[in-house]
Amino acid sequence: MDVTANHVRWNLRNDRAMGEAVRHARIPLCISDPNAADNPIVFVNDAFLDLTGYEEAEVIGRNCRFLQGPETTSQSVEAVRQAISERRVDTVEINNYRKDGSCFVNALQIGPILDDDGTLVYFFGSQLDVTERREEQRRVRRLAEQELVHRLRNIVNVMSVVIRMTAREEEDTGAYATLISERLKALSEAHFQTISLPEDGNLTLEELSDSILRAYAPRGERQFGLNGFHLVLPTQLLSCMALTLHELATNSVKYGALGAETGRVAVDWVAVPGEGDGRFRVRWTESGGPPVKAPERHGGSRLISDLIMATGGSMDLRWEQSGLIAEMEFPL
Repeated sequence: MDVTANHVRWNLRNDRAMGEAVRHARIPLCISDPNAADNPIVFVNDAFLDLTGYEEAEVIGRNCRFLQGPETTSQSVEAVRQAISERRVDTVEINNYRKDGSCFVNALQIGPILDDDGTLVYFFGSQLDVTERREEQRRVRRLAEQELVHRLRNIVNVMSVVIRMTAREEEDTGAYATLISERLKALSEAHFQTISLPEDGNLTLEELSDSILRAYAPRGERQFGLNGFHLVLPTQLLSCMALTLHELATNSVKYGALGAETGRVAVDWVAVPGEGDGRFRVRWTESGGPPVKAPERHGGSRLISDLIMATGGSMDLRWEQSGLIAEMEFPL
């Protein structure tokens, strides 16, 4: 079948207004003819040409596999073939290449176009460049992994402080052993639970804060207070919030209020008024501990600051004479 004639027939058989809408749509689109040899492309819009860097004459008449390259996986190619073979609408992420050789992650949606009799006439393909989104997801995941390693390295130090302060509190050997066992178990459970947080989004900020601080505070709930409105944490904030609270609690046990007999931590949160879709502010305040000063190294605080920024939030740390004050703001 003559591809050029087919290209002309596409323009003639379809409503001019609809054709113009498709041609000028901002979403990259292409249409191929499965009734011609090798299912060639017979139509592309300007957005497709802008995305790929090709001219229309370089595209029409070719099978879309010319967009494949070294990083295109056989699994994604097979998924596209299956969707075409089964004549169904599907979305496949596939690594494609522009004319200049640059690679992009293409969220390709493909599907059949049938005539009034149900006969297959064309296939459509819409392309969405999700490269930046995938890079951001990988960056956030790397940050989370770095934070997890950092947190695990601190566990031994935290446990040593818990053991030391518990020894001052209990003189009876049996009671001491029981209390140590309970507190170390609570600490380990707090860590493991926040590694695999629930995906249903039903965990409140109060529940998360209570479980973590109850595990870290050597003197239990006497060393912390929680105050704020009922706030169910959005799923995308669960890991970030858990890691942030773990880091603040770890540092407090090692250097601040939770490592002192008279030390105390207050966690308060309020809604930020007048903010479109909604934001909330969390304030971590330490008191009754040793005098503190800004650390020379900021490894842990930099990690959690990066994590918070990745969610669209912000964090400010102030080392007051009375203790550390951390103020954080998050989007809802």
